[in-house]
Amino acid sequence: MNHFKLKNSPYLIVTVAALGYFVDAYDLILFVVIRKASLISIGVPNADLGAIGLSLFNVQMIGTFLGGIFFGIIGDKKGRLSILFGSILVYSIANLLNAAVDSLWQYYVLRFIAGFGLAGELGAGITLVSETMPQKKRGYGTAIVAAAGASGAFFAGIVGDLTPWRVSYIIGGTMGLLLLFLRFNTFESKMFENVQNKKITKGNFLSLLSEKSKLRKYLSSILISLPIFFTITILMQLAPEVAQNLGITAEIKAGTAVTLVYLGLTIGDLSSGLISQYFKNRLKTIRFFLILGFVITVFHLLTKNISLQVLYVSYVLLGFGAGYWVNLLTLAAEQFGTNIRATVATTIPNFARGAVVPISFLYAFLLSKNEGNVSVSALYTGFFCFIVAFISTYFIKDTFSKDLDYTE
Repeated sequence: MNHFKLKNSPYLIVTVAALGYFVDAYDLILFVVIRKASLISIGVPNADLGAIGLSLFNVQMIGTFLGGIFFGIIGDKKGRLSILFGSILVYSIANLLNAAVDSLWQYYVLRFIAGFGLAGELGAGITLVSETMPQKKRGYGTAIVAAAGASGAFFAGIVGDLTPWRVSYIIGGTMGLLLLFLRFNTFESKMFENVQNKKITKGNFLSLLSEKSKLRKYLSSILISLPIFFTITILMQLAPEVAQNLGITAEIKAGTAVTLVYLGLTIGDLSSGLISQYFKNRLKTIRFFLILGFVITVFHLLTKNISLQVLYVSYVLLGFGAGYWVNLLTLAAEQFGTNIRATVATTIPNFARGAVVPISFLYAFLLSKNEGNVSVSALYTGFFCFIVAFISTYFIKDTFSKDLDYTE
């Protein structure tokens, strides 16, 4: 009897979604940490490490972009569980095969496949949690998912530094396959089952682009995420360059910055979920984190000659300020009906991740205009991202405790 209750409990869904996002974030960040070691191991010259590493990351992002559309549509047409099983299987196998690459073309193919598989994980988890948790407690569930995901990236920073890069990939693939067994006890969303046999359009991605009201909510949800990916792309990955520009002579490793930023993200994501539950408003919570994140960014980029300890604390605070990610995804998923919710929840995070490309281009352009001044260029880039995000919060409505059992 107890087994039956556990098997049909929404808290099992929360656990599975949280562990899935943990593995998802682990893999996504792992490549950033072990990029240099893995490329050197397969014979890439030192002079080409930066360019090839960036192109591999972009190939992975292209995979997530296409995978987001694919898994989102499948989730609305065939069910949320189909994404959970399909995505975890794809990226787990890709991770295990990544451990055996010995040529660059293999690496490109497998990073694309891994990105494609990773695309479905978070959206499916958020959709299932939102549709199975009690209306007024959804924020607790998604906060746990968020914290688990950020801690997965934190774990990747540690594992990537302490183990050989091939072992790091094996650990990720093994975790994914173990999680697959746990998912056999999960159950489908009742909301999806209610519309499964209805003669309505399901998973129509193009409707998000062709109908003005949907497009406004959809684009706003993506744009609100810009400061998060500015923090991850510019402030975290370029941590050594920023530190040097601030007058810090000690060596700053990218892995250290990843670990500290994601520690802050873990605390921030959990906190934003709990704060939104306390005030019963997701949108105001996101605005608070945007303001806080901007203040911390300005401090980080303009305060020179700080100690190494203060710099490390600022990395944690930067992560905390960007810790509204899953709160935002929950808000976005709640904007749309059951027949297109999985498509929205799965494509938005992957389109948002794709924002790293224009953010990088904007930073590079500003860097060329500011005579290579890293801090000033990063500050202008961040200012643009925060302003666009804050304005975008006024184009969507808060959805706390909204009844999600409806269709478009």
